[in-house]
Amino acid sequence: MAKVAITLGDPRGIGPEVVKMVLAEPPMGGELVVIGPDELVEEMPVEGIGIGSLEEARDETAPISSVPTVDPFFSTRAKSFPLSIAGSGLLAGRAVECAARLAMEGEVDAIVTAPADKYALNLAGYKYPGHTEFLADLAGGPDVAMMLLAERLRVVLVTTHIPLRDVPQALTIRKIVSVGEVCRRAFRKRFGIAEPRLALCALNPHAGDSGLFGSEDAKIIRPAAEELGAHGPISADTVFVRCMKGEFDAVLAPYHDVGMTAIKVAAFGRAVNITLGL
Repeated sequence: MAKVAITLGDPRGIGPEVVKMVLAEPPMGGELVVIGPDELVEEMPVEGIGIGSLEEARDETAPISSVPTVDPFFSTRAKSFPLSIAGSGLLAGRAVECAARLAMEGEVDAIVTAPADKYALNLAGYKYPGHTEFLADLAGGPDVAMMLLAERLRVVLVTTHIPLRDVPQALTIRKIVSVGEVCRRAFRKRFGIAEPRLALCALNPHAGDSGLFGSEDAKIIRPAAEELGAHGPISADTVFVRCMKGEFDAVLAPYHDVGMTAIKVAAFGRAVNITLGL
């Protein structure tokens, strides 16, 4: 039976609550271990590893009004026990480090991460745009890709958490091919798909419409598709529907929101994020 480590995420957020709710459901099989702040681990109905106390994340000098408790992302716990943003990021980051170490030492077979606040992680010194890059660094820097997976749709992000204005510069032939190759290897090894059918989502409306709406699709995405043996560029307004109908095994999305919007409209609350390549 598999042993899975679950990080509780930001102690101000929904992670601890969601994990506790999941653990209250009938057992899924296998062994689970939770990792997070000492007090929150003690509340969980399974074995846990504490990585520090909530007191470490408390900021006695900051006025309560400075803690973003009005945002519905943050739980009622943050209102009753104000935590500093950086302190919360420190505890969330420690949990990820602990889980990754257990996985690489063979103590657990897989890890699941509850939501973490990227701003808090950065304030705590974890200078990553998200879990994907954080885990890749802890694993020694392999090529990785962020895939969103649902019953009828798989979406792989070519670029992740960067400003929209930076996407055209980050979207290179080499980057697209690298992500496609990571995807293809993972599909063969983990999903048993010998010849994955990949589609490349266009960057511009109508895939640039022969250069009328931009040249990136013709100059970058099409050559990358040819090198990968993939389909594309295909307009965003059709490629995800075609994938859901079974024409492709996965869509490579050029930027975060076009891919995330598609997967969440298709399967909100049922999709999972898998880091390919680790």
